[in-house]
Amino acid sequence: MKTLLISITALLITSLGVSAGYGKKKDASYGAKKDIVATAAANEDFSTLVAAVKAAGLVETLQSEGPFTVFAPTNDAFAKLPEGTVADLLKPENKDKLIAILTYHVIPGKVMAADVKPMMTKTVQGEKVQFTTKKGKVMINGAKIVATDILTTNGVIHVIDSVILPEMTEKVAQN
Repeated sequence: MKTLLISITALLITSLGVSAGYGKKKDASYGAKKDIVATAAANEDFSTLVAAVKAAGLVETLQSEGPFTVFAPTNDAFAKLPEGTVADLLKPENKDKLIAILTYHVIPGKVMAADVKPMMTKTVQGEKVQFTTKKGKVMINGAKIVATDILTTNGVIHVIDSVILPEMTEKVAQN
């Protein structure tokens, strides 16, 4: 199983991580001269994420030493949320909810694609996320990991195609 997962991960790195436009990279040092926030800000596909990080007051935290592993939703991932959700989350009165959602996308430590296997792990937010494989794709709580191992000075970014929500936020959203 571990060999299969490593093969799937290698396929993801080769086929998506290099060519998906999230980092025109040929070597593992791409982005390693910038922190997580600067690396994300340098890519227009993360403008919604960067705006959310700023609104949540998490810029300084994600620029700190770390290391952190960030599962970064693209603008398209945020667009999948119900209309008005992002604008609502960016309001000052929803800062705590926004912080909970964003920190749910962060795992303490540096977790490279080759380290990922079917498992559960705790996020900075405090709840756990589930890594699975489905039809040869590595997923985190149902979101596809579409690009991996974007190295930064204080961790690594993996790109996901959907925003993942912590259980407590999902319960609040349902009420």
